[in-house]
Formats: sequence, structure tokens, C-alpha cells
Amino acid sequence: MSRHSVSESLGLALSYLRVCWGNLWNLEAKLRGVQIDATIRFEGRPIISRAPGSTIRIGSGVAITSATRGNPLGCFQPSVLRTLAPDAELILDSNVGISGTVLCSGRSIRIGSGTIIGSGAMIIDNDFHAWQNGAGWINEYRENAQPIDIGRNVFIGARAIVLKGIKIGDRAVIGAGSVVTRDVPEGAVAAGNPARIISSAVVQPLP
Repeated sequence: MSRHSVSESLGLALSYLRVCWGNLWNLEAKLRGVQIDATIRFEGRPIISRAPGSTIRIGSGVAITSATRGNPLGCFQPSVLRTLAPDAELILDSNVGISGTVLCSGRSIRIGSGTIIGSGAMIIDNDFHAWQNGAGWINEYRENAQPIDIGRNVFIGARAIVLKGIKIGDRAVIGAGSVVTRDVPEGAVAAGNPARIISSAVVQPLP
């Protein structure tokens, strides 16, 4: 057998194993109470936790990458999908793609269909802690939370951070490493820390 055919056979075997493991992570997500509209693609094992009484819903065609080699940039950590309080929701519509992405919802995070999120990005709708006189910094996920609404076909670059209360319009582009502290309108390009609108021209899909 040639070296080429050996490498092809090994690649096929590894692809088969990834599919098998992906099916296992799919089952694990369902056992944790995640609502999955159809089979979705897992590459590597994500971190998923759902607070009692909360909702995590994942649409068809979603791809969740956690494997180190699953993204051209690499994934330095698994994808994280968490709801942190009762009645919180985390909704990924159809054909969303995330890689090593952190999604933590104390109230509401909604991501529209076709949106892709780069390696290591974080989307967080709360502050995680609040100051309490006499007790110092305490864990607090709900009272200070504000919903995040990300539209359809948005592109969020690697290592970007989207903070609470943000709305990002359809087809907007968020530059890598940006920290989004204000709303981004439909089709706009925003970048920087804090992110600023650098182009308001509507981003059109390729023909």
C-alpha cells in the first residue's frame, strides 16, 4: 500500500471517529436538556450546562467546534454554552457556526441563522459578580443581565467580546479582538476597543 493511500485511510478513519464522537456529544447535550431541532455537528466536546428552568435551543445545521485542530486558527478552549439562572435562554438559530466560543446567558442571548463566530470569541449578557456590602464580590448572574440579540448572517471575528445589552444587526461584521459595548447596525463593520463603526456600507452576501 502506498504512503498516499495509508494517509488517506488514516484520514478517513479519523473522520469516522470524529463523527462517532460528535454523535456522543449530541446525545450528551440532549441529556442535559438542550433542545436540538435536528442533528447538529460537534467537532470536539463542548462545555454545556443548563440552569434548572432555563432554555438552550440549537437549530438545524449548527456547527459547534471545540477540538484544537477543528479551526484554522486553532481552538485554545472548548466552546462553552451556559445558562446561569432560571428563565435564562440561549438560542442558536439554524446554520450558526461557533469555534471555541463562550456563550454565557443570565437572561437572554439570541444568535440569528447563518451567523458565524470566530475562535475564542465571548458573548456574555451579565457581569457574573455584584458588590454587596459586608460580603464583597458575590456571584450574580441575573439582576445585572441585559439581553443580547445578534442578527442573521453576522460575522464576529476571533477573540471578539460582545457585552451585555448589545444588538447587532443582520450581516454586520465585528473585527477580530473587538470589544462591542454599543449596538451595531445592520450591515455595518465595527472594530476596535471599544468597537466603533468604521464602515456603514451594507455588507451584501456573495452572489
